[in-house]
Amino acid sequence: MEKNKKKAKSAKQRLSLTKAKAQIISIVERTLKERFPENLEVLMQQFRIQYEILLKKYEVEDNNELLRYYRITSQYKLALAHVSNLEEYLDELCEQVDARFDETHKEEHNQTEIEVPKKRAEVEFKYYCTICHQSFDIPSEMKAKLENSPEKVVLPKHHEKEMILKIFQDDSKDKILPMGKKQSTNHLFSKTDGSPKPQKNQTADTLQMLSVGIDIGSSTSHLIFSHLTLHREFSFLNKTNRFKLVDRKIIYEGEIIFTPLRDDEYIDIEKLVEFFKKEYIKAKITPEMVDTGAVIVTGESAKKKNAAEIVEKIASESGKFVSASAGPNFESTLGIMGSGMLEESKRLTSTIMNVDIGGGTSNIAIASNGNILSTSCINVGGRLLGIDKYFKIWRIDEPTEWIFKELALNYQLGDIISQMDILRVVKVYANALLEVMQGPARSSIARKLMMTENIQIPTPVHKYSFSGGVAELIYSTKNSQLSPNISGILNPFDDIGIYLAIEIRNLCEELQLPIIEPTSKIRATVIGAGAFSLSVSGSTCYWDETIKLPLNNIPVVPIAVDYNKFFFEGYQEYLRQKVEIALRNFNLVEGEDVFALYFKDQIYQSAIVPLAQSLEIVFSNSINNHKLIIIVLGEDGGKMLGLTLKRETLIKNNLLCLDELDLEAGDWIDIGAPLNTGAKKSFPITKKSLVFNSNKN
Repeated sequence: MEKNKKKAKSAKQRLSLTKAKAQIISIVERTLKERFPENLEVLMQQFRIQYEILLKKYEVEDNNELLRYYRITSQYKLALAHVSNLEEYLDELCEQVDARFDETHKEEHNQTEIEVPKKRAEVEFKYYCTICHQSFDIPSEMKAKLENSPEKVVLPKHHEKEMILKIFQDDSKDKILPMGKKQSTNHLFSKTDGSPKPQKNQTADTLQMLSVGIDIGSSTSHLIFSHLTLHREFSFLNKTNRFKLVDRKIIYEGEIIFTPLRDDEYIDIEKLVEFFKKEYIKAKITPEMVDTGAVIVTGESAKKKNAAEIVEKIASESGKFVSASAGPNFESTLGIMGSGMLEESKRLTSTIMNVDIGGGTSNIAIASNGNILSTSCINVGGRLLGIDKYFKIWRIDEPTEWIFKELALNYQLGDIISQMDILRVVKVYANALLEVMQGPARSSIARKLMMTENIQIPTPVHKYSFSGGVAELIYSTKNSQLSPNISGILNPFDDIGIYLAIEIRNLCEELQLPIIEPTSKIRATVIGAGAFSLSVSGSTCYWDETIKLPLNNIPVVPIAVDYNKFFFEGYQEYLRQKVEIALRNFNLVEGEDVFALYFKDQIYQSAIVPLAQSLEIVFSNSINNHKLIIIVLGEDGGKMLGLTLKRETLIKNNLLCLDELDLEAGDWIDIGAPLNTGAKKSFPITKKSLVFNSNKN
């Protein structure tokens, strides 16, 4: 009985492999027929011959059903590469075949049995770390998940990088199993003996980039340089071969200076530019060497009248793709990333609130298990009131004017402020900060100090951390107590930062908040700007190469659609109304403004053509006015959508379709030139908020 079962199972597996092969041949034929109907017979004859040769070549080597299945669903690409006159269309054809096979495969997944052999002596799968080159056993429950899931399965991380699957065979030769059917044809060329090697399309699996982070804050300004390592993601069940950031290493931390001001309304551009030029020289780095990065203006500096001018100037002179930005929510995100608390929340599997307290603002972010849940910002900072060692006032920022009014104080520049009044001002700031850290701003002064919406606290916070310049003082004054007599406190900073730090520390202890200390404090935001601001698109994007890159400050307009609507009458009007409402909410006009229309959810393969036809209606004015059209997808499919738009609609140029990006309402993006050559291109993206000269008045 057992023997008969094994025979039946083996026969079923052979049938599955035969069926997969027949499906590939059928889909290739259908795809070639659409593009080359007049030469179909000749092209298919060449393809069949090459396909059979390749499968026969690896017949002995592929000693289990999974390897044979992989060979059937990947070698057709190399067979197509041997067919004459297809070189120019090769990647496009492979994309279409993959997409069609994926859809067929999903429909029939429950009937397909392709199993990893259970005999460990014959073949064994293990996790494999490409950083330290160690292998690890796969738990049985995970093996079952890998075998049975038609979707991408997230693998564990080692050295902060997702591992891959590796096959170990009994002939002592181990092989990396290529991860995912959708390989670049260039990657196949480089791995297959005797195959053509078109050098002009070769792409590297690893990219090294030099990044700069420049922070122009309310109190201080400084920079860092980082080395970023991007590795092409080959995941066993993944759909694309996109680049992902796998390593960030700081190679230079610059001097920290007080942000130079000409007066209350203007930053001193000349002094700041000269400072950063000297920092480049000290680091032995030229702008031409810098590949990416971000210049951010934060806190009260973002309110200065020349803030946008200075940050754009410094960004344009700092390297190839250095983005200029401002904005409290963006700063909150960079603060929790650069402080290390985002990764710490993942390591501890807990929820952490990080508060980055600088000279003018406190940027709050909550992270849980490695994900940022919410951000917020309040005008609480150490340099909102400037006093020298004799308590003479040399700076009064607008938030402090509000507090003076709240406390019925009447101080002007040059006045001597009393020690007790300093305490009163500091207490108002600290109480307002702790109020919004624990819930919505309730008091009138806290509500007035808010620069954004209240922080959303969807889950209990387990730990609290502080970063920024004031945080250095919070942890260094751990055992200090603020008393009515503050004349004995050493204050080398000529502001209220140290008094604010002590008051915040005392309030946290009173409330018994569990405090942890991050590895990076004053440099958290600049580390975030230099090492975490870069995102990378998927590698299956569509780009009209007449479009000059980089593109800066593109607003993101998210659209949530029900793709089932595209199979019924009126689908074009359905999308047109959706986009019209979204653009109205962002005060944008189609045909006049450039924006990125963002579809977060995976697009059904069968909905791509009706979606493309609908987008032609949506962008009718942009087509007539020859305006740039940017479409961004949250999942894979950018190239397929772009090709469909070009084939099915009047959108023939001025089109950029990116994919695999995580964006949301309120984001702005900068789009850089592609990172690699060849048909599969990944684009560097900086996601940011962009708010200059924000003023309550």
